[in-house]
Amino acid sequence: MSGAAPAAALQARGTTGRPVSFFARLKRFQFQLFVVIASIIAAEGAHRSGVLATMEHLYTDLWHRESGVRFNPDHVALVVVDDQSLVEHGDVPMVFWTPLFARAAATLREAGATVVGVDFLFGFTPEDWISKLNLSKTDALRDYDLAFRQELNKGKIVLVGSVVRGNPGEKDGVLLAHSDYLLSLPNADFVSHVGFADLVTDADGGVRRFEVAPHVDLPPDLAMGAPRLALGPLLASHAAGLDKAAQSWQVGGRTVETSEMNSISYAGPPGTVPRVSLSKVLADGAANDPSIKALRGKVVIIGGDFQGMNDVHTTPYSGRLLTGTGGLMAGVEIQANVVETLLSGRETHEAPAWMRVLLLTVFIGITTWAYHQRSPWTGLVELAAALALSLLIGFAAFQRFVLIPAASLQFGLLTAYLLAFSERLTSEERDKARVKTMFKGYVSDDVVEMLLSSERRLDLEGQAMHITVLFSDIRQFTTISEKLTPRETVEFLNAYYKIVVGVILEEGGRIDKFIGDAVMAEFGVPYPFPDHAHRALRAAVRIRDVAKEFQAWMHARFPNRDIPEFHVGVGVHTGDAVVGNVGSEARMEYTAVGDTVNVASRLEGETKYLNCVIAASVQAVREAEKAGATVATGVHDTVRVKGRLEPVEVFEIIDTGK
Repeated sequence: MSGAAPAAALQARGTTGRPVSFFARLKRFQFQLFVVIASIIAAEGAHRSGVLATMEHLYTDLWHRESGVRFNPDHVALVVVDDQSLVEHGDVPMVFWTPLFARAAATLREAGATVVGVDFLFGFTPEDWISKLNLSKTDALRDYDLAFRQELNKGKIVLVGSVVRGNPGEKDGVLLAHSDYLLSLPNADFVSHVGFADLVTDADGGVRRFEVAPHVDLPPDLAMGAPRLALGPLLASHAAGLDKAAQSWQVGGRTVETSEMNSISYAGPPGTVPRVSLSKVLADGAANDPSIKALRGKVVIIGGDFQGMNDVHTTPYSGRLLTGTGGLMAGVEIQANVVETLLSGRETHEAPAWMRVLLLTVFIGITTWAYHQRSPWTGLVELAAALALSLLIGFAAFQRFVLIPAASLQFGLLTAYLLAFSERLTSEERDKARVKTMFKGYVSDDVVEMLLSSERRLDLEGQAMHITVLFSDIRQFTTISEKLTPRETVEFLNAYYKIVVGVILEEGGRIDKFIGDAVMAEFGVPYPFPDHAHRALRAAVRIRDVAKEFQAWMHARFPNRDIPEFHVGVGVHTGDAVVGNVGSEARMEYTAVGDTVNVASRLEGETKYLNCVIAASVQAVREAEKAGATVATGVHDTVRVKGRLEPVEVFEIIDTGK
């Protein structure tokens, strides 16, 4: 192999210093693509199935609490029956408050309110209540709530009703105001003047969404002319002049389908919607009060917000993931937020599918690509960073009234991490078992453990490496073997190789193969010791010394055989070589090939002509010295070796120091 070939092979290395074949890169890309696609499908499936709904609610609730007041409601206000109102009119049972509501409605109409919703269900009239007590009827009693009925007839008031859900297989029912009040509405138009006050609750009891037209399965005799819309949407339709029977509305700069569920864009925690106490509206000269004048052009809802009231609900501001400080919200304020959501056009809508998939692709694609270069622990840190970033993006999108499903995005990231590293850990375990089997007996156990514990993965398909190759040969082996039986020849070879192999393994070398009476070893592979040249020269010196000691064993074991003195020759060269599995399907062996191997083998043969035991190239000597070796040399010459055009500068090695 020419000198240019190893350099070209080195250029094929990736940024990690480990060359990767085209097919290996393709295989890795295919698996990463599988991880990305599988994780996206898992995340989208989890999102669409709703299994992560609770977690999504926890995040969006957190966004609400962190945001505080998101905007100032401009289209709606409240007139609340608060504790002050109860104190001032506590001597009147609430069933007799219709004259008070009539006065309030007249004041609001005079102040210029667009429409007034009364969030109280008037199931009784004062007359009915008195009749239940068997008290005498008077003309004054019959006219007690005349003013309220007259206000209803002016068409500026919206009453409330409630849906009574039937048992399975049964029709629904409705609770409406007393017939005296319903018949007072203009043209008895229930669709335009009665709205359902029922709120939509999620599985955890939170109120986050609303229906424009709740689905109500009424008997045929009740369905005709029955109320159609929920309270908030009905009030918004009055303010915007919308068709109450339409299937879709153009309101707030967008299209609203009356059959779909919508998200409530809460303006802020309880108390954010502007409010005026009913006691102030009932005060003398209230129409001139600046706080009353500020209600001009707005939807006004009259409702209760006092201590001990049952009409309070859990909202995103109530809190579960972290301690919430917003508390429960009165139903009347939730209705006001529904009105504001529709009229302002500030609906917090869910991100479209293409945006979700794009985010999943970017996040999962980047992290999956990074995982193959990282350990599971480092990957876990990257996963945590990606999870945190997904929350930041979710919060930033929420500020722009877009809901990013952070929980499903995190589920996809977690799925990608588990898929990527489960495959890696499984394949690495297989690789480790394969490496242990491949190198058992050819390198020391310490080297195998160093290789397996490093993040550097062994490429068995072939990689260019900078190594040192050692060849050792027994001199006059043919003559020795002629003096011994075949069994004795094998015996002495095994005894000698046992010692030599121990030396090579102790120095961190790898036994490549035995070639008759010769042994080939590499240093710097499979573990890339930076001082591989020094290790090889030190091993060569020890082999020389071992050979001298082995003479005594040969003479003692085979006395009176006229066996020649036992000597060896050792050649050492440092350079680039291609290391990997070489062979056929029938037989593969992990070995080094190339010019470096050829030169080391030829230098071993040159020891006969240089009259020395160890011959090392100048490259091996210089690199050993760089690693801290103190190399003592003897004969110095330049030789030409077979199969190589350029001559090789060679030194006899006397010693290398420690």
